[in-house]
Amino acid sequence: MVITIIGRGHSGTRAISHTLSASGVYMGAELNGSGDLVPAEDLYESCRVMARHVKYLGNLKWDFSKLHSMEIDPEFKRLVNSYLRSVIGSDADRKGWKLPETTLIYPWIVRMFPDIRYIFWIRDPRDSIVGGHLTDDLAKFGVQYDHTEDERERRAISWKYQAEIYKATPRPKHLLEIRFEDFVLRQDETLRRLEDYLGFPMSKIPVRPESIGRWKEDDGHHDFKFFQKEIDAYGYEPMKMTMAK
Repeated sequence: MVITIIGRGHSGTRAISHTLSASGVYMGAELNGSGDLVPAEDLYESCRVMARHVKYLGNLKWDFSKLHSMEIDPEFKRLVNSYLRSVIGSDADRKGWKLPETTLIYPWIVRMFPDIRYIFWIRDPRDSIVGGHLTDDLAKFGVQYDHTEDERERRAISWKYQAEIYKATPRPKHLLEIRFEDFVLRQDETLRRLEDYLGFPMSKIPVRPESIGRWKEDDGHHDFKFFQKEIDAYGYEPMKMTMAK
């Protein structure tokens, strides 16, 4: 069984990576403190290769349709296989990887690995953009967007792009959606969902309830109108629309 986590940086994906490791899943030869498989330069470059085929339409809309029908670039496959060499080469019964940037190449990862187990890890976008992440400026990964000097807005646009690429990708054979908030506040129940999905016992890890709702104490801009659909869809507290862009 091979498992990967899809979710933007600062969506709490380290929690599921650490949980999988504690549950006996081999997550690669070298992990950093966030549970990311490193070094990750080859996967970063694969993001730039795939991004060449995403068309920016303006107004935070992207056309991903070409990704679903064109031949996958051989260079992309080489880079991904190079990044995953320790996972692919492992004889472990349960193995996988976690790196937030995998979300940027989700359409082609699904096509390369149609039978693996995907876990989509989501967090309230307002909490996700409180802190900085490598993917905050999508241009670093070859993705076109209307650049802004507003750092918080760049983070929000990055969150939106990754939400859109997830929705635009045909659903793989095996997919489970988990809210980070449920993992923290209802860990036992969420672990049972994961056990039913993966078919083996899951270990508990320490969690911090104070990591939920940090945006409420945040002085920066965190309400953006383009968060609305996802906030509604995943049952998060409504935005203060008077503050939203």
